[in-house]
Amino acid sequence: MTGNKQVGLMTAFRFVGFFVLLVIAAERPASATEIARVVSPGGIEAWLVEEHSLPLVSLHLAFSGGAAQDPAGREGLANMVTALLDEGAGELDSQTFQTRLEELAIRLSFDVSRDAFYGEMKTLSRHRDEAFDLLRLALTAPRFDAEPVERMRAQLLSRLRFEQEDPEDVAGKAWFEIAFGQHPYARPVNGRPESVAAITIDDLKRYVGRVFARGKLKIAVVGDIDAKTLGAKLDEIFGALPAMPELEPVAQTTIVDGPVRRIIDMNIPQTVIQFGHAGIARKDADFMPAYVVNYILGGGGFSSRLYEEVREKRGLAYSVYTYLYPLDHAALLLGGVATQNERAAESLATIEEELKRLAEEGPSVDELNAAKSYLKGSYALRFDTSGKIAEQLVAIQLDDLGIDYINKRNDLIDAVTIDDVKRVARRLIAPQRLIVTVVGRPKGLEEIRPGG
Repeated sequence: MTGNKQVGLMTAFRFVGFFVLLVIAAERPASATEIARVVSPGGIEAWLVEEHSLPLVSLHLAFSGGAAQDPAGREGLANMVTALLDEGAGELDSQTFQTRLEELAIRLSFDVSRDAFYGEMKTLSRHRDEAFDLLRLALTAPRFDAEPVERMRAQLLSRLRFEQEDPEDVAGKAWFEIAFGQHPYARPVNGRPESVAAITIDDLKRYVGRVFARGKLKIAVVGDIDAKTLGAKLDEIFGALPAMPELEPVAQTTIVDGPVRRIIDMNIPQTVIQFGHAGIARKDADFMPAYVVNYILGGGGFSSRLYEEVREKRGLAYSVYTYLYPLDHAALLLGGVATQNERAAESLATIEEELKRLAEEGPSVDELNAAKSYLKGSYALRFDTSGKIAEQLVAIQLDDLGIDYINKRNDLIDAVTIDDVKRVARRLIAPQRLIVTVVGRPKGLEEIRPGG
């Protein structure tokens, strides 16, 4: 649910007890680890973890498509749909729908990435049937009435105006525009002011009609419900959706080859830098070694090489990071840093030198062992609440990793050898190909044009 939804003060006090109970329940871990594949009588599949010790049900879902399905000139369309699905559906107008959610302490929210459209529902067991029905209405019969559409549009435009002044947002959007050119991945997920202003109610309805379908739907449920009950509910909730979506094809792509550097003038005391290049796909056999290499490079927080070189040794920045970003049709290695304008050139040079050193020399055995130990030990933190479990199970389905992935994942980390990380570091890291966007007034940096 969008954070700016307005509710009456008296109503909020009246039902605060329900919300407190819901929050407490959501923060407690789901102890069951067995994942069951449930198939409804109508053929709709979900993964289920039963947990009956708490009166809570958490459901996560994802439709393939995401913001990459936004038409040109309508960037931000999928994001606008996320803000409106709980603003009235079926016979319930916006106020009635929101009041019903609040009275029953049901959490219903939606989000979107470039490749997928996500939904989340949390409810106390006693209101499970009502919660499932409200989710059904939101997905199959959203109203998109004029008043909530304009109210949400105003909020989204306000957020976009803020993003235009936020150096990290500016750097990120510019990076994707440079990297992907005319590909749908170049379009900003939240849209642009002119594109959000142009979105019509018919656009919203067409998006839902094209993207929301059973054939590209992933579902995970965790909590106080059994397989037989869930199977019947799946047909009730999702059965009215079309069998298959009508997705516009998104081409497999590679990004622009660097070096490229773009400087965007902004009168701020710190320069924000985003950098990156092509990465390694999620289904690539080298992904897990690349995941370990990234942890050593910049994904490991205080223990990463970039943190040690950029912050600890030189005091150039408060934080510096990297991460792997595998998309359905491309793969990226991305990173960022914020530093004083006067030290921007030194910061970027330090990052490039450390990338070069790791690519040429690879990690040490000690670095490999420390990374593997942390990555294995911290994996359980992704499953310490019912909501996190459901979220992870949907992600595993989207990546097509198999229902037994949770049990295999740490063994895959363990199997990574020193030869693997040295070889994959050479394959993954290429400082000479970096695309860099710089926002601020940096000293000592100049632009590098593509092909220049």
